[in-house]
Amino acid sequence: MVQRIRKFPRYLKYQYVKLLRAKGGAYSIAMGFAVGLFVEMFNLPTYGTSFVLIFPLIFLLRGSLAAALIGFVFGKLIYIPMSIPNKIVGGAVLPRNFSIEIPFLPEKINHFLLFNLKMIVGGMIDGLALGLLFFFPIWYSVETFKRKRREKRKIRKAKLEAGTVLE
Repeated sequence: MVQRIRKFPRYLKYQYVKLLRAKGGAYSIAMGFAVGLFVEMFNLPTYGTSFVLIFPLIFLLRGSLAAALIGFVFGKLIYIPMSIPNKIVGGAVLPRNFSIEIPFLPEKINHFLLFNLKMIVGGMIDGLALGLLFFFPIWYSVETFKRKRREKRKIRKAKLEAGTVLE
């Protein structure tokens, strides 16, 4: 057990490198993260059912599932501070006189449903904005990492070829 705990940082680094070397490239990683973040912003008011939306979005937008799950977890970390802007944006987008009134439900439940609707609408808009905001820096940083890796490999290959020519 202790040995597993000691190897955990190495395992995380391995998974990180594996993610950066994913076949889809920088676009796939950045799109996956953006999709995961987008879906998380309206996941709580839908009681977790929107999580299923990750899979078709990843397929359609050609994102990385691993990056989407990382974006989803990151979204969980920032959800509480973002819930306030989500409600404000949702309230601003929905019409002022909009209300949910189901006759057989108590007034508190109707109010709760309207609050959840504001959170869902605001979460979709804020999630889209956050996804776009995080897409480009992630795409650029992964591209930079891959470019540096290619350059190092090129230099190493040139040194190996020069070493074999001299011998």
